[in-house]
This record gives sequence, structure tokens and C-alpha cells, in this order.
Amino acid sequence: MSRLDNFISRMTAQRDILNQICPEVAKMEGLVFELGLGNGRTFHHLRERLPGRRIVVFDREVGAHASSIPDAENLVLGDIRETARRFIGIDAALVHADIGTGYEDRDAVTATWLPDLIAGMLRVGGFAVSGTPLDHPQLQRLPAPTSEPADRYFLCKRV
Repeated sequence: MSRLDNFISRMTAQRDILNQICPEVAKMEGLVFELGLGNGRTFHHLRERLPGRRIVVFDREVGAHASSIPDAENLVLGDIRETARRFIGIDAALVHADIGTGYEDRDAVTATWLPDLIAGMLRVGGFAVSGTPLDHPQLQRLPAPTSEPADRYFLCKRV
């Protein structure tokens, strides 16, 4: 698969999953966390799908399009592994993480800490959506509602 086709597949899976769960998230209490702002496309999409909902975004630095940058009080800059820890126990309704690099060795390191971080941030019944597998005893994997391959993007619920 070309890198372009790979990107399109990943974004399609991400969008399909978020579109399915956002109506359920809208009925839940709790913040929404976006781990990895990047160019801001997903943050922008979440704002449209969850109007009026507080979305807190984490990234090392701001590199997003100007229309997709959260207000300063909803932007946490620094190493996500460190900065997001202060939100453990906050009972978020949704944590979305798109922080994979495409390099297996780097992503394997992320997989050692990301599932534990996300499980700690979520409320029971809250959703985790990630481009990286989330293997954790408190995260139940759900089937992804997408026409893309099952291991393209991951959907979990906190149990």
C-alpha cells in the first residue's frame, strides 16, 4: 500500500469511528482529550461533532492550521507522556490518541505507556480511540465501525 493510500485508510477509519461514538460521548459527563494536535484536523472534527464540549489538547508544540488551534486554557504543551499524567483520574468521556509515528520501534515504546495513561484518564464507560493498539485490562476492545481493515484504527471502552 502506498503511503498516501495508507494515510487515507487511517483517516477514514478514524473518522468513521469518531462519527459513530460522538453521539454517545455527547450524552456522557466528562472532558474530551485529544492526544496529539498535529495539524488540527481531528480536533476541528471533534469540535464540529461535539459542539460546546470542552476538548483539551496535548502536543509537544503547536503546528496546526490557525482555524484548528484550541484556546490557551485547553492546550497543554510538552511531552504528552509527562503532561497528560496530571489528568489521570479525571474521568474523561473520550480520549483520542493519534501519536503513532509509522516507525515500529518508536511506536512499540509508545505502546508501553499509552494504554495505561489512557485507561487512567477515562471514566468507566468512556471511549478510547487510537491509531496505536491499546492493550490494557481496563480497556475492552470494540469492533471498529468502518469499511477499513479491523487493525487500522482501534476503539475501546473503559470497563
